[in-house]
Amino acid sequence: MYDVAILGSGPAGLTAAIYSCRAELKTLIIEGMSAGGQLMITTTVDNFPGFPEGVQGPELMDRMKKQAQRFGAEFKGGDATVIDLSSEPFKVTVGSETIETRTIIIATGSSSRWLGLGSEKKLRGRGVSACATCDGFFFTGKEVAVVGGGDAAIEEATFLTRFAKKVTIIHRRDELRASKAMQKRAFDNDKIEFQWNSIVEDILDTSQNKVTAVVLKDVKTGKKRELPVDGVFIAIGHDPATGILKGQLKLDEKGYIVTRKYTLTSVPGVFAAGDVQDPRYRQAISAAGSGCMAAIDALKYVQGEEATPGW
Repeated sequence: MYDVAILGSGPAGLTAAIYSCRAELKTLIIEGMSAGGQLMITTTVDNFPGFPEGVQGPELMDRMKKQAQRFGAEFKGGDATVIDLSSEPFKVTVGSETIETRTIIIATGSSSRWLGLGSEKKLRGRGVSACATCDGFFFTGKEVAVVGGGDAAIEEATFLTRFAKKVTIIHRRDELRASKAMQKRAFDNDKIEFQWNSIVEDILDTSQNKVTAVVLKDVKTGKKRELPVDGVFIAIGHDPATGILKGQLKLDEKGYIVTRKYTLTSVPGVFAAGDVQDPRYRQAISAAGSGCMAAIDALKYVQGEEATPGW
């Protein structure tokens, strides 16, 4: 029997483990198949406090894991395949083993949607990104492309104009899906240009291990051409990892866990932290902060304090 089972081993999950272990709660981290989360495929992280020279994403996650282990966190590899929140203690199945726990912190994160190109995967962290806030600074004075047509794409493009000398929005349709206010912001920005009715067929150049251009295909004519750019930002949405929780927890229309009163979910004793409940910020530091909050909320629950005020 565990006091806390944490699903996910990114910044939210590992920070939660550090705090719960220091509170002397018996803690298990179920790492997931992508142990360490999205930072494991991130190169230099320049915006995490305490690393003035920057830090490699995998190194940051390794340090967090070692810190959690130092305080006594237990780790189990693999994904949870079954979660039973119908009664306490809660039950979580990983592989052939089912564990029981008094509380659960869900920190399974979300994943960026990608185009699915081989070149895109090879050039991630080398000019291809899904986070302008994380990587925009590296493209100061350069030309970049943003793929997408919704609010997220326009927000990314607008943010990138702080650094890049030109931002080209590539959209498969001839009009944006973004809100009118967001559209006006983009249309009024002299640094933003548009490539309508276009999809990205390829990203160049893997042989140089950096982005030099995108190959665009006109969806109406089929004509292809190259657009020289130094970076490509994919902004076609995120998918929270909540499939296993449908029907058990309150989710919003996009699948994110709904939390109230800090990190409390619709089931007493179940808490959520990080990107799985945060469609807005999606930063390592905000995920870590919410992991701290979830651990403190779990401690209060174990101690018998009010479980779900406001629900």
